[in-house]
Amino acid sequence: MKNKYLYIETFGCQMNVHDSGQMAVLLRDLGYEPTEDSAKADCILINTCSIREKAEQKAMSELGRLMKLKEKNPNLIVGFAGCLAQHLGARVHGRVKNVDLVFGTHNIHRLPEMMARVQKERKPVTEVGFSSSLHSLGIFAPPPKGAVGAFVSIMQGCDNYCAYCVVPFLRGPEMSREPKDIVGEIEKLAGRGIREVTLLGQNVNSYGKKTGGRGDFVFLLKKINDIEGIERIRFTTSHPRDLSEELISCFGSLRKLCRHIHLPVQSGSSRILKRMNRGYTAEEYLEKVARLRRVCPEISITSDIIVGFPGETQKDYQETIDMMEKIRFDSVFSFKYSERKGTAAQAIEGKVPETEKKLRLREVQALQDRHTQEKNTSLEGSVQEVLVEGQSRNSRQDMTGRTSSWKIVNFEGRSELIGRTVPVRISRGYLHSLRGKQITP
Repeated sequence: MKNKYLYIETFGCQMNVHDSGQMAVLLRDLGYEPTEDSAKADCILINTCSIREKAEQKAMSELGRLMKLKEKNPNLIVGFAGCLAQHLGARVHGRVKNVDLVFGTHNIHRLPEMMARVQKERKPVTEVGFSSSLHSLGIFAPPPKGAVGAFVSIMQGCDNYCAYCVVPFLRGPEMSREPKDIVGEIEKLAGRGIREVTLLGQNVNSYGKKTGGRGDFVFLLKKINDIEGIERIRFTTSHPRDLSEELISCFGSLRKLCRHIHLPVQSGSSRILKRMNRGYTAEEYLEKVARLRRVCPEISITSDIIVGFPGETQKDYQETIDMMEKIRFDSVFSFKYSERKGTAAQAIEGKVPETEKKLRLREVQALQDRHTQEKNTSLEGSVQEVLVEGQSRNSRQDMTGRTSSWKIVNFEGRSELIGRTVPVRISRGYLHSLRGKQITP
């Protein structure tokens, strides 16, 4: 029997990467082997993101490029998945001809069934309805051979409705998995050699709030902390409004919880935060950062910032700059405001000119580069515990891994170190990584 090959291209966040892994598992059971060569594929899936306009444009452009392969091979099955597929639905077929599959965020578990329909009926299939269950989150995706870390989805959807965000419309209402199911999945991962897990959710802090008292996020973290074989726990993404005192205290009490939190602030202006419907003030955010640092002085804090939100004045923007100077984040993902159809921000007056948004973004990124370099330089001479993930891309003599605080460290070493946590003395701090030397007994 001829081998069948699957090519998946993923856009967007860690959650999409995890979703793509689940798709690969489902199609592996149908005989499809993964390939990195799209020209060799019998099935191509594009897993999309719609959080910003640029991501949408990239995904549609890539779909158009890959559809040229179908002109050469009419038997090639092409699927369009993820948030953009959820948003566009059947309109994808109108924009790009001969797409076989369009399926949304709640229908991953139905992929084998949809593939069978395409092969039998030879006509387009579209499935973008929301489900009241969490079937797609429960698909176990075995980690690749030699992997040290793995993603675990603990919930789906979001109830926050931030004014700029399409996620509640594309991922649906918030639903949390049962703690026992999550613990069981992580125990299985630990048995396969995984040492670090990253818990995924649109707002992990609100995990369990709608499950009738079967355990909140702090309860879940404590359960995972007890799993043998797991050395590190990370989570993303947090909402500042739901960052409780109990969760903050975990950074001082749970040994396996990494000393890093991604805490999107979006703006340093309380006026703009109110317009964004974020549910906290700039002062409240600053106080939570202060409490995190009191509990865990070495914690690394990363964030998201949007510039040019409708109504953002020069004063509002300066307040964001002032907050960055006060907090000095370890790193920041920064973006120009991107209008998304169906969001509340569409109706807010005071659109900021594109030229001004570009100027503000450049300034934010330059300031953050300075802060990141300062943070990394300050680690020179220190000893960091590094979980070794694999060989460095830049040198065959080097291994690479991360500190508990999410810093990339490269050092000379052998492949036998993969999966081990080793002490490394930092010799040089660069903008995007650290350089060091392993301390041997």
